[in-house]
Amino acid sequence: MAGKGKTTANKGKLLSFWKKKAPQDPVENETPIKTVNRNPGVCNGKDNPAFEATNTSQGSLFTVTTTDDRKQIFGEDENVERGNWTGRFDFLLSMLGYAVGLGNVWRFPYLCYRNGGGAFLLPFVIMMAIIGIPLFLLESALGQYCSSGPMTCWRFAPLFKGVGVAMVIVSALTSIYYNMILAWAQYYLFASFTSELPWMSCTKSWSTRDCSRLLPLVKTCGFTAYPNGTCYNKQDFVGIWNNTIFTNVTGRRRISPSEEYWNSQVLNIADGIENFGAPKWDLVLNLMLAWIICFFCLIKGIKSTGKVVYFTAIFPYVVLLILFFRGVTLPNAMEGIKYFIVPEFSKLLEARVWKDAANQIFFSMSIAGGGLMTLSSYNRFHNNILRDTLIVSLGDTLTCIFAGFVIFSFLGFMAGEMNVAVSEVAKDGAGLAFIVYPEAVSSLPAPPVWSILFFFMLILLGLDSQFAMLETVLTGLMDQFPHLRPKKTYIIGAICAAFFLIGLPLTCPGGMYLLQMMDSYVGGWTLMVIGFFELVAVVFVYGADRFYNDIELMLGKRPNIFWKICWYGLSPITILFIFFFTWVDYEASTYGDYVYPGWADAIGWIMAFGSVLAIPVFMFIKINNEIDSDNILGKLRLLSMPSVEWGPALPKHRQLVDYVDNFEIDPWADMRPKSYYNNGFSDQLTSSSKANSLTSLSRSGISGFSGASVATQASYESTV
Repeated sequence: MAGKGKTTANKGKLLSFWKKKAPQDPVENETPIKTVNRNPGVCNGKDNPAFEATNTSQGSLFTVTTTDDRKQIFGEDENVERGNWTGRFDFLLSMLGYAVGLGNVWRFPYLCYRNGGGAFLLPFVIMMAIIGIPLFLLESALGQYCSSGPMTCWRFAPLFKGVGVAMVIVSALTSIYYNMILAWAQYYLFASFTSELPWMSCTKSWSTRDCSRLLPLVKTCGFTAYPNGTCYNKQDFVGIWNNTIFTNVTGRRRISPSEEYWNSQVLNIADGIENFGAPKWDLVLNLMLAWIICFFCLIKGIKSTGKVVYFTAIFPYVVLLILFFRGVTLPNAMEGIKYFIVPEFSKLLEARVWKDAANQIFFSMSIAGGGLMTLSSYNRFHNNILRDTLIVSLGDTLTCIFAGFVIFSFLGFMAGEMNVAVSEVAKDGAGLAFIVYPEAVSSLPAPPVWSILFFFMLILLGLDSQFAMLETVLTGLMDQFPHLRPKKTYIIGAICAAFFLIGLPLTCPGGMYLLQMMDSYVGGWTLMVIGFFELVAVVFVYGADRFYNDIELMLGKRPNIFWKICWYGLSPITILFIFFFTWVDYEASTYGDYVYPGWADAIGWIMAFGSVLAIPVFMFIKINNEIDSDNILGKLRLLSMPSVEWGPALPKHRQLVDYVDNFEIDPWADMRPKSYYNNGFSDQLTSSSKANSLTSLSRSGISGFSGASVATQASYESTV
């Protein structure tokens, strides 16, 4: 019988009636100063029965004298098997770099001016408060508490393991096309090392008669004005006196040199996805370089990533600051800034404004992609994840707004140069980065210098997010198949090579159409579906109250009730609202004036459902493999309860869980030598030992196989 005021840890017992015990603070209870040995077999100065205590001197490397049991010591791993962030700020900067990416540079400003300028900021901030920050905290705290990635953190509710699989699939698909964007940035970076930027003139081999500098705009025509909008001095063409009339009558459109360079030289874009073409060798080489960079930055896991982010996360802000001061000093820059900050409050009555704001939150904060859970899983157990959540969320919001000031100052300048409205200058998606900005830097003093700075910054912004997505895939594999950890270098090499080969179609003339389709279907409503199921699993199945206890165990204090209000009501209701209007506003995919054929949209839906279907598929697998009940309801009940393995990864932290009845301090102790045979070691299992292991598992309330070999632990979750 479960004791009063506690939760039971094993499946088959109700988990609802419990109450937290008052934690005992060693300082408040005047506990004398003691030596805390950071050997995993010792917790709070006492021997852990799951391990053999090791005596170390007070002055040794593994010993620290302190009155604070929550003190974190950096420089060595707390979790020796998985590893931890080395420096104090490694995690914070990695999370900030993951959240702040390409979406902050081009996507947020575009959505802002499309939805009423400054009026978009209000829905954005509200959505950040009721969806972004609460889900960011939920996903990050979950990863830190169990020190597991998205594939193996679902021991608290094994039925929902498919949510983690869907996260890994989304991260894998996103990283494939995301690295193509970095390859384009590299292309522009290399092209900038010249005395004259190749997109500054209309005299190149790829230039057409519609190049804008061959069709200059004139305010008034002092010569002969023709009804098609053109102006001539006898036989000599002077310019276009009315651009709208010129486009309507002739069907031609003025194209900037940067747009011709982008479409004709960089992409050699096809007229549709039907005419896909063969890979371009220069883009293939840039894509290969992008994957090589990812491989060497991740070759030592989070150890190398933690060092790289000190540069990749900070340098973009330096460049943005430089571009900001340059942008605001340009002619007509205030027109762009005015458009950015002056609101159209009538837009707040449109559902699309709120939908776009929420979509931007998922995109910008990288929610439901598994990366937040992956990065936080390498934290030390007592890291203040709530503080880090608030810092990263605030940093992401301020970066969006600051990037808006930078970009709109340049857009105002370009609008003045082109004699058009600000709303007619910017373009969605990759167009803003690879058409508008090259045109902007070509109008600045020393254009190659500014071009090099901008595209180098763009690469760094993308690399942080790319690192986290690849680390999500890698961590999912390592947690699912622990015996692969000694071969991590080969695994990350294989992942990079495979993703490079899969991404080769993106280097074809029709690759841009494929990339836009992947971005629309993989990074759209699928994230909302995954985020919703993640919220249901943690809050409504596992229980927000127990999750509050878990967070309190890590932080030493109970979180504010605000998070419960969001998790129980505001966040799920808002996500359902967004999901509904996403379907209501659904239209066939387009790229500019091109409308995708039906079969292309079908491929997009296959990619989208390919990740989301992992949720029901793994539910079916779990139910089918559950043997502790004979009926569906009983199986669902058991699979919605934590297994005995759920909890902190280290026994010294599991000892602190005093709010759960029968909580196992070391559930792997009896299984370690006999439940899993690793060919890399000489100890072999007998059939009787395997049978004993499975018997002990069944008695512990776990249906399935679980085990560990020497330094690796194969969890119950990793068998499906």
